[in-house]
Amino acid sequence: MRYVSTRGRAPALSFEEATLAGLASDGGLYVPEAWPRLERAEIAAFAGLTYAETAARVMAPFVGDALAPDELLDLCRAAYGRFHHAGVAPLVQLDGRHWLLELFHGPTLAFKDVAMQLLGPLFERFLGESGRRLTVIGATSGDTGSAAIDALAGREGIELFMLHPAGRVSDVQRRQMTTVLAPNVHNVAVEGSFDDAQALVKALFGDAEFASRYHLSAVNSINWARLMAQVVYYFYAAVRLGAPDRPVAFSVPTGNFGDAFAGYVAARMGLPVAKLIVATNGNDIVHRALSAGDYSVGEVRATAAPSMDIQVSSNFERLLFDLHDRDGEVVARAMAGFEAERRMLLDDTRRGIAAALFASAAVEPDAMASTMRWACAEAGQLIDPHTGIGLAAARALEKSIAQDVTIVTLATAHPGKFRDAVERATGTRPGLPQRMAGLFEREERCARLPAELGAVRGWIEERAG
Repeated sequence: MRYVSTRGRAPALSFEEATLAGLASDGGLYVPEAWPRLERAEIAAFAGLTYAETAARVMAPFVGDALAPDELLDLCRAAYGRFHHAGVAPLVQLDGRHWLLELFHGPTLAFKDVAMQLLGPLFERFLGESGRRLTVIGATSGDTGSAAIDALAGREGIELFMLHPAGRVSDVQRRQMTTVLAPNVHNVAVEGSFDDAQALVKALFGDAEFASRYHLSAVNSINWARLMAQVVYYFYAAVRLGAPDRPVAFSVPTGNFGDAFAGYVAARMGLPVAKLIVATNGNDIVHRALSAGDYSVGEVRATAAPSMDIQVSSNFERLLFDLHDRDGEVVARAMAGFEAERRMLLDDTRRGIAAALFASAAVEPDAMASTMRWACAEAGQLIDPHTGIGLAAARALEKSIAQDVTIVTLATAHPGKFRDAVERATGTRPGLPQRMAGLFEREERCARLPAELGAVRGWIEERAG
């Protein structure tokens, strides 16, 4: 399997090369040169497999000959052996039609662990072969940072620099990052929004000399290997609900669009996905793009669902690439215009193609809170705000989906990560699992920097190996 850039101007890479590179040298994102397809019999055979076994089979076409099948399976077993539920991603039924897919049983209580626990060993495995060192730089709206830090802390050959928007993540999210004192972990609170932090990361990757000198790589969902691992749980859940004989719909809380795009990949691979509901909060750029063709940047609104407080959804570029018949030059021109003008129009033809699979909804705070109360009162489930947004969108759009289709909402974070918001909505304050005991007594280490490229680059240069 070879990987090509969405902007068509970077060289095609192997899986190993694309994993270590993260972002393409032309500013684009790597995608497989063709989508692999799984036959119905192959999908049906996932029934009864463990999560790790399912993961190895789903990812095998993307990994190609970079890893032997037994080696890939061993990596998956090690990664998912750290999860605190035997099923890794269990399903919970809410009522006759709606289910939750719990993706928060990993070390840092968020869905990012599902991919990051695999990405860390992949980095170490590929670096061990080459003898290279890697400087990993990422921006986080909350959960990516803690998951990356847990996965990469103390690993040989890796320096990790994680940027988060100061004051715009929950106290638990912040402390999960800043209390890890491993010498290869460096936290930066940026005075601005997540989009400001993400723009700084992209600018550092866009500086060819800097990127080459420090061997930059990414852990955000711009890294294909991370997104690839997220495809697995769509297959795992759907098969347990009757696929491939029965289609399943999914509702996905969406910020950077990576999780939603992973569902799109699953559908392209042959999973019978009846509909992918893209659920946003007031930062609704993806909803506006899919519903009205308006992909334009507004002001970032701080909300109770901070991981979704994003106005530039990087992974939307991967969908644009497919919507434009994988023409990298067209996407390169479109993205150059977007980066200059902060807006892009999605024409009716492209929107029509997307609408065959995608629906979308923007969920306001009152609807989020009432859905969280419903889940607590009617189904006995405390859910976090992001999951509340996903479930609210699922319930709002359920009549547009065939009545016999089950709807699965991705439960992306443990409610204990957002204790104040959950308590405000439901009157119940969730606790943290025992393994998080002492989080608020631990020492924190974090730098605070302005959202200025020179300041951040200089700080990294002083610490990078």
